[in-house]
Amino acid sequence: MNGLLLLCLLLLFGGQRSSACPHLCSCHGTQVNCSSRSLTSSSLPTSFPTETTELGLHNNLLTSLPNGLLDDLTSLRSVSLHGNPWVCDCGVLYLRAWLLRQPATLTSHLGVNCNSPPGLRGRLVVYLTEEELLDSCHYWYCDLALASQVCLFVFVAVQAALLVALIVFLRRFERLSKEARRTTEESFTTGEGLRENEYSPLKDSRF
Repeated sequence: MNGLLLLCLLLLFGGQRSSACPHLCSCHGTQVNCSSRSLTSSSLPTSFPTETTELGLHNNLLTSLPNGLLDDLTSLRSVSLHGNPWVCDCGVLYLRAWLLRQPATLTSHLGVNCNSPPGLRGRLVVYLTEEELLDSCHYWYCDLALASQVCLFVFVAVQAALLVALIVFLRRFERLSKEARRTTEESFTTGEGLRENEYSPLKDSRF
């Protein structure tokens, strides 16, 4: 019984959240206006009401859209995406794929032009090929992997150098210890010989 009540509460509040107007946006019925709010790809709302029919995202600072952001908005009839500095690399692949899935009557692609890289500036995102986008991708994780390998190599080299230095130090210490032990034994032997020479006249005088 408690589990059923908890499920009902989750469905109730989940439905309220899905129909709530996103932060930094204004809503009038099924129209959601998030335009001219200086939104970036990181400050963009993570979801919109599922019943949204008109969505305004124009004149912001968007460079890409999070994957899956618009997939649940099945009632959309109009989306404005122009006036944003879209970066046409791997991050824009979702936006391109979403635009390609839209019917011809939905003119969302108008004004969705690449702002960078320079080679693609001014091009409509919807008409870009995957090859063009993949060629302009900057795989930061490859650079990170390379940097990690370099750091690992340096770390191993330092460890090897310290190991060699330790071996050299131990050998030198062992050699010095042997020399010190030999010197001590020689000194002890010499001292015994001197003491025997000192006592020899005394032994002779007794006779």
